[in-house]
Amino acid sequence: MSGGGHGGGHGGGGKRRGHEEEHEEHENHERWLVSYADMMTLLMVLFIVMFAISQVDQRKFAALKSGLSAGFGAPVAILMGGDAMLDPGGSVAPDSVNLAGSAGGKAPSAMIDPQANVDPDAVARLTRATEQAQVAKEVKNLKKAESELKKALEQAGLKDSATFRFDERGLIVTIATDKVLFDSGGAALLPDGRRILGTIAPTLRALPNRLSVDGHTNSVPISTARFPSNWELSTDRATGVLRYLVSVQKFPASRLYATGFADTRPLVAASDDRALVKNRRVEIVVLARIDNGAGRAVAALGNSEEQTTDASAGAASTRGAATGKASTMQESGAAADGESGSSAGSSTGKAAAEGHG
Repeated sequence: MSGGGHGGGHGGGGKRRGHEEEHEEHENHERWLVSYADMMTLLMVLFIVMFAISQVDQRKFAALKSGLSAGFGAPVAILMGGDAMLDPGGSVAPDSVNLAGSAGGKAPSAMIDPQANVDPDAVARLTRATEQAQVAKEVKNLKKAESELKKALEQAGLKDSATFRFDERGLIVTIATDKVLFDSGGAALLPDGRRILGTIAPTLRALPNRLSVDGHTNSVPISTARFPSNWELSTDRATGVLRYLVSVQKFPASRLYATGFADTRPLVAASDDRALVKNRRVEIVVLARIDNGAGRAVAALGNSEEQTTDASAGAASTRGAATGKASTMQESGAAADGESGSSAGSSTGKAAAEGHG
């Protein structure tokens, strides 16, 4: 009995082991479908994304291209087709690109033709209109400054002490130096000159524009120990005014610079009886905040309104003057006592003939 039971036990164990081995040998031959489905899904997403980014709104593209052409001052040309494009290796680039993203293989009708979508005349008109608007705005600001300067001088009883005109650089404030700013042959500021500069200083200081202080002399030569020529005299006068504006009137030094022109830019011809007085002057130029190319427009618009006869003649003479000039840039932060140095040499300048610049 026991032996039979034992044998039966062994027999039952063998059947279970057989079923377990059969179960382990079973394989799932459809597992590849999972990877295949993943790959197909990714490919579908890839082509959808590629199709989406290939769509170009031609109207928006043309507007962008026109904006770029207006901003850079010339039409934007886009190279189209393989015959005009080479890659860095020197090989010909692929044939024309369909910017519209059409899937039907339509011909180049979907391509952007730069000549058809960019009107050079329209771009030029837009550029001119933008420039004219900038010029008109700047001239308006300078005209306002001119009006405020005239009002300040009139209230101080100095109505005729300065004249105003426009040229390519901006607004020019002209102050005659003949016994007003400086003595003949000297570069030390006189009390009347300080009074004039002190009157116009608040208005000029409030402007955002940079200022150029230009010194000019008449054609009478000078030769002294302090001023070997009119170049030194005109430059010393310009820097004397600059030092006063910086040290006394507290102008920001970074906004000013001084230049001496000697007798190369006369207001009136040397043969004119007024030449000795009118050509001896210091000019404070309020520089227009526009591109240099628009300077002539500033001069034309600024002088289009009522101007004095002398100012008009001065503008014509300035444009026709010789191109030679000498410029000496001085450190704007010079100490206030720089003027006393000029005073020390003024006696030498007075020793020259009374007609000296």
